[in-house]
Amino acid sequence: MNTGKSKNVIFIVLVAIVSSVVTLLGYNALSKNNGKNLFSDSASEKTSEHVGVYAESFDQDKNVVLTNLTTSEGYPDFTEAAAKSVDGVVHVKTKTVTQQQYINPFDFFFGFGDRMPSQPREQVGFGSGVIISKDGYIITNNHVVANATEVSVTLNDNREFIAKVAGTDPNSDIALLKIEGDNFPYLTFGNSDALRVGEWVLAVGNPFNLTSTVTAGIVSAKNRGNVMGGGRDDIQAFIQIDAAVNPGNSGGALVNTRGELVGINTLIYSRTGDFAGYAFAVPISIAGKIAADLKEYGTVQRAFLGISAPNIDNIRREDPDKARELSQIKGVLISDFGDRSAAKAAGIQKGDIIKAINNVPIHNFAELQNQLTKYRPGEKVNVTVERDGSNRSFTVELTNNEGSTEITRSTNAVNSLGATFKPISEERKRALGISSGIEVESVESNGLFRKEGINKGFIIMRINNIAINSESDVANIVASTNNREQDKVLLVAGFYPNGRTQYIAIDLTNKR
Repeated sequence: MNTGKSKNVIFIVLVAIVSSVVTLLGYNALSKNNGKNLFSDSASEKTSEHVGVYAESFDQDKNVVLTNLTTSEGYPDFTEAAAKSVDGVVHVKTKTVTQQQYINPFDFFFGFGDRMPSQPREQVGFGSGVIISKDGYIITNNHVVANATEVSVTLNDNREFIAKVAGTDPNSDIALLKIEGDNFPYLTFGNSDALRVGEWVLAVGNPFNLTSTVTAGIVSAKNRGNVMGGGRDDIQAFIQIDAAVNPGNSGGALVNTRGELVGINTLIYSRTGDFAGYAFAVPISIAGKIAADLKEYGTVQRAFLGISAPNIDNIRREDPDKARELSQIKGVLISDFGDRSAAKAAGIQKGDIIKAINNVPIHNFAELQNQLTKYRPGEKVNVTVERDGSNRSFTVELTNNEGSTEITRSTNAVNSLGATFKPISEERKRALGISSGIEVESVESNGLFRKEGINKGFIIMRINNIAINSESDVANIVASTNNREQDKVLLVAGFYPNGRTQYIAIDLTNKR
């Protein structure tokens, strides 16, 4: 009798244990499913076709990503994504030498008098960067490294490297750096197009020189325009976030909860200079393509339809009713064409409204630009337009800004000047009373230098108010000036021995 009771007790206990285990497993499954529903990471979808191509340019391993993580309570867990990201984000330090100008008014106005030596001043800047390949390619912001005479990066494990600026693009504020080595930790590209407003993201960088800082927030808006300005080639499709971003975060990573790189943190909106709740990142769909172009061609390949759209902000000042009417249009109204228009050649007409590019819906100009930025001249896209109340499709072969389908490659920046240079020894600099300088060794008869009166023996102290001491200094300034959309002018300050200081402007848009 006692034995039977014991067996019954044991049976009841076993049933209770099994029931508890089943309940816990069921609760766990429900929690995970609820977590996925409440905090689904749409960027966990397959990387978009074009982003995948750019990732291949840097030999990224598609499997180096995390699963979407949540806690047992169903809340998002950022710990693994943060741990993965900080190793791929670097601290960028730059050195820039500027000259304090001292101009003798007699020398300037009357052509005589003594030169007044200028004193060089070294400035140090800081920012962030993201390693995107195991062999050391790094994306950062152009404004972080612009005009730098030296760029160094420090990894999260405190290793420090001198970085080479592999390419820059001021219009997108993206630059590509390269450090020597192999097997660096890096971040893989995610699908920034799949991000949704309200989705969790992390900002990783070095604000105020505080290395390896991670902040969390949500995507506040997508395709945010009119942030950097209104230039034709300027990015008008930013990701807006509310994760805390401050000076020093520039060039850092915006990642999703899987630890994938979905943007490059670029700027903040603030009246004080510090974070005020609004930060903006260049989507990786754009930044990745620009980095791939800089690596492969040395310059960015921009594709154009060759159309114009109404500027609603300008129209609103003169005709609010017309502006209100235009703002209701879902798509991009074509108001005119460029001198050489790929869209016009394909049969698209004025008054058509662009509704989609390769079946991706287009609601405004920022979304149109976001899509076109992914392509290169010579590629064909399917453009859906609304005309007379019905949709029509056209195949358009995209062109560059000159109307051709050719891919452009960067050339030696110094060659455009038609000159060679030789360094000046420190002893000779002291004899000349200068702190910086390089001598023109020869000039070509049809070069820009000869056209502006600069000949052999001319000593260049500064270009665009930046001290010059080597041919690479000249090349860097020429390259950065050439990348501007406007004002492609060099202001050269120099002199012939025993002559007065001259200030000579050279327009780089002039053809040799």
